[in-house]
Amino acid sequence: MALNIQGKKQVIEEVAAIAAGAGSMVAAEYRGLTVEQLTKLRIEARKSNVQIRVVKNTLARLAVKGTKFEDMADTFTGPLVYAFSGEELGNAARVLQGFAKTNDKLVVRSLSIGEGCMDASYTAQIAALPTYDEAVAKLLFVMKEPVAKLARALAAVKEQKEEA
Repeated sequence: MALNIQGKKQVIEEVAAIAAGAGSMVAAEYRGLTVEQLTKLRIEARKSNVQIRVVKNTLARLAVKGTKFEDMADTFTGPLVYAFSGEELGNAARVLQGFAKTNDKLVVRSLSIGEGCMDASYTAQIAALPTYDEAVAKLLFVMKEPVAKLARALAAVKEQKEEA
C-alpha cells in the first residue's frame, strides 16, 4: 500500500528520531531474503537493542538529513535495511555481520559510528569493538593488575626475610 504525504512525513519523523538518538547506523542490502529470514533478523536485533527499519531510500535520505549520518545518504541505493544501535556502537554491525554469516544474501553496504561514512569493509572491525561492560572490565583489570603485582612482590619479600 502506497503512503500518502502524511504517512511519509510520519515515517521520516520516526526514522529521524531514531537516527538522532543512535550511536551507529548500518545500511545493508537484503535482496533475496524471505520474510521469515527478515523476521529472524528483527528478533536478533531486538535482543541486542538494535532498531531495524525498512523504508524507501528517498525517505531515509530525508530522515538522516541534519543528523550525524547525513554522509551515508549517498550510499542509499537498492533495497536496504537500516540498523540503528544506541550507546553500544558495535551492536548494529555485530547483529548484521552475524546474520550475514548464515545468510549470504544480506550484504552490508555502508556504516557509520558517528561522523562520516565507512565502507562495508570496516564491518568486522566495528563488530569487534567491545561492549561497554567488556571495556569497563578490561579497564578495571588493567588498573587492578599493577597493584596486585605489587602486593605479590611484597608478600614474596616478606617470605624471603622470614626464611632468612
